[in-house]
Amino acid sequence: MYKRKTPIELNCGLDLVREVLNGKWKIHLLYFISEGAKRPGDLQRKIPRATRRVLNVQLSELEKHGLISRTIYAELPPRVEYELTALGQTVLPLITALGKWGDDHQDHLRRAITQSARF
Repeated sequence: MYKRKTPIELNCGLDLVREVLNGKWKIHLLYFISEGAKRPGDLQRKIPRATRRVLNVQLSELEKHGLISRTIYAELPPRVEYELTALGQTVLPLITALGKWGDDHQDHLRRAITQSARF
């Protein structure tokens, strides 16, 4: 069983946000779900570099944190769809603002990231 090596710090809002949104694909998942990609296969096509397992783990964490909800339809084959909760909707302006900031500063950020990767 997995045991966390470092204790979770929940001392301030930034700690809480980091804990909830920490994950390579979580911000992408929230954004794509808000844009209409509701089924796991749709999300996999939107994020092809992510493995299905990693996406499932991160979707499960987002669900546990109350940012998305999962509906399982009793049909054959079973169908699963995700949607943002009311809480998940409140994080979208932050994701959009971060994306815009990245777009506005992409030249500088690419240079800085490329240079730091060389060391």
